[in-house]
Amino acid sequence: MHSRTTHIDIRHHFLRDHVQKKDVWVEFIDTHNQLADIFTKLLAKEPFYKIRRELGILDKAYMS
Repeated sequence: MHSRTTHIDIRHHFLRDHVQKKDVWVEFIDTHNQLADIFTKLLAKEPFYKIRRELGILDKAYMS
């Protein structure tokens, strides 16, 4: 099991060290505000349009 968890340990310590140095900060983002979902999940129409607007992505039909 150790070989499978080693990369998790390395990432955890890497992030922890940078948080302690204040190079980065970790912030909770509510599931309804996860902009990355548009790239990783199949979304219903309304959440898709909401995220698309928030990212500033325009519908091709509006650009004509």
